[in-house]
Amino acid sequence: MPAITRESLMTLEAYARERKQFRTGVIAHKRTRTLHLGDHVTLLFEDELTMRYQVQEMLRIERIFEESGIQEELDTYNPLIPDGSNWKATLLIEYEDLVERARMLGRLMNVETRIWMQVAGHARVFPIADEDLERQNETKTSTVHFLRYELTPQMIADLRAGAVLSSGVDHPAYQVELAAVPDTLRQSLLADLK
Repeated sequence: MPAITRESLMTLEAYARERKQFRTGVIAHKRTRTLHLGDHVTLLFEDELTMRYQVQEMLRIERIFEESGIQEELDTYNPLIPDGSNWKATLLIEYEDLVERARMLGRLMNVETRIWMQVAGHARVFPIADEDLERQNETKTSTVHFLRYELTPQMIADLRAGAVLSSGVDHPAYQVELAAVPDTLRQSLLADLK
């Protein structure tokens, strides 16, 4: 995947004009890259477009127009773009009820390391989580984590040849298994791989 560059970004003025249409397209794109694992765990697989949207939004919200500030945003978000041998995802843990959320965040410690992807015929791939900073403390996990799934060349070849892609959560407090991810997601994830 190509990195986001200064040249691929819109100016603040251009983004203000194009934001509504751009945002609509990104939301539609994100739907094809979202995986719900049960009622409370969601993976949003990131790519250049989703990260470029994040950068554009940060520049807009913070009114950043100086080169150093723009570069800082690029340095923050470019590492979240897949590089051809992996998938990168934002993990969201979602409980509407505040009491239940607090209780479950205490029970779901380390869940971010137990959310797997599996190419048929291969072992489950568990993610490398939160490489940027620690997102849990002694009593609870965070509602947001960043995951990286590294794939072998053979896994990639088998996916390209049509192997089924499955996913799930293997945590004592949360068990989910999907025999096959939706085909639209599978096709979108294939585009992230070399």
